[in-house]
Amino acid sequence: MATTTATLTVPKAGRRSGAATMPRTRRRVEGVYYLFLLPALILFTLAITIPAVIGIFFSFTDSIGFGDWEFVGLINYVAVFTDPAILQSYLFTFGFAAVTVIVVNVLAFLLAVGLVSRVRLKAGLRAIFVIPMVISGIIIAYVFNFLFSNSLPGLGQAWGIPWLSESILANPDLAWIAIVIVTAWQAIPGTLLIYIAGLLSIPGDVYEAADIDGAGKMQQLLRITLPLVAGYVVINVILGFKNFLNAYDIIVGLTNGGPGTATRSIAMTIFTGFSGGDYAYQMANATIFFVIALILSLLQLRLTRGRNVF
Repeated sequence: MATTTATLTVPKAGRRSGAATMPRTRRRVEGVYYLFLLPALILFTLAITIPAVIGIFFSFTDSIGFGDWEFVGLINYVAVFTDPAILQSYLFTFGFAAVTVIVVNVLAFLLAVGLVSRVRLKAGLRAIFVIPMVISGIIIAYVFNFLFSNSLPGLGQAWGIPWLSESILANPDLAWIAIVIVTAWQAIPGTLLIYIAGLLSIPGDVYEAADIDGAGKMQQLLRITLPLVAGYVVINVILGFKNFLNAYDIIVGLTNGGPGTATRSIAMTIFTGFSGGDYAYQMANATIFFVIALILSLLQLRLTRGRNVF
């Protein structure tokens, strides 16, 4: 009679008894993939990495962009933090970005809720609402510049409305509002598409159960929709804030940084300095701005990790 020998496996310390252990296999990447990646890597290195490293190097010199130069250490960085014009550009840029990101996300979310509901012609409306995102920012800025400088003041004079008779772009205290309006008009479509994707990913059974429980539309919006699209909100807020910090073309087309320097952004300050003989000084400014953008990118990765938004 044959005897059967059973082999008992004693679980190791620290491992739950009965738990299945799956061997971890490391996936091997074919070398041809790296070959296809090589051209993009070379272009990125030549066009982005090397110029950035050279620029950071010259931020520690007194170079004006050409000719002789000498090392000056951290003098440029110290001057940046004590320059009222640069500090004002940072204050304007961060304030503008904060206000715009709130306006864009609130309006885009409300539009997205409307466009996924049972409304007529919602497919056509979605197509219309995304048109601004495919138009160049400088073209949009020049069109709105004409509206703010000519059309609206003309209407104000014809209707006898004093506050509308003057261009908002000429008022140093109100010009930023025009920049927020135009920037939001162009940025809402991209944010809208992300919110639509988030709303469409919510199962319909959730809302059916809420209806059975007697929840109203506002309760469903606040207690179901918003919590389930929280990951999309985080992504839109951080991406939008980073993009608005780089505001340049719309500001150039609307106010060119004016009146005076009231609406001069960080990007405008840097580019203006490059052509004005302050190459090393503005490279120090650009390096500081790069560090801020890097911190925001790391924050974005931290906040979006594990949310499985896309």
